Amino acid sequence: MKKLFSLLSIIGIIAISNCTRVPENNDPILGIWAKTEFSSPEGKTASSTREEWIFNDVYLGRYQRYSNSKLIFYTDFKWSQKNGNYSITYGDPQVTDITVSLEKAEEPEVLTLENGSVFATRE
Repeated sequence: MKKLFSLLSIIGIIAISNCTRVPENNDPILGIWAKTEFSSPEGKTASSTREEWIFNDVYLGRYQRYSNSKLIFYTDFKWSQKNGNYSITYGDPQVTDITVSLEKAEEPEVLTLENGSVFATRE
């Protein structure tokens, strides 16, 4: 009897796990967004700072900051979308949470802040 119950339990678990589906997320923000800044103080060599946001389809992502092509900081973040605005909540207190909007009319597509300035550009 125990063998029969075990067999039916295994079949039930397999049947239930095969019936569940993860909904497909095809939000237009998915992908890599970046912002690069250059600075060249007088008498010193030029330097660059690059920030990248990688948005994935399970409402998570990775933020990375580079200085002269060397990774200096990274953290994970969660993102959500409501009424065309995207909220980014970082997992590290060193980075401030932010809300941006996607501007699709421009080429390349850009993420803008509430004041209209460019936050990041699609790669």
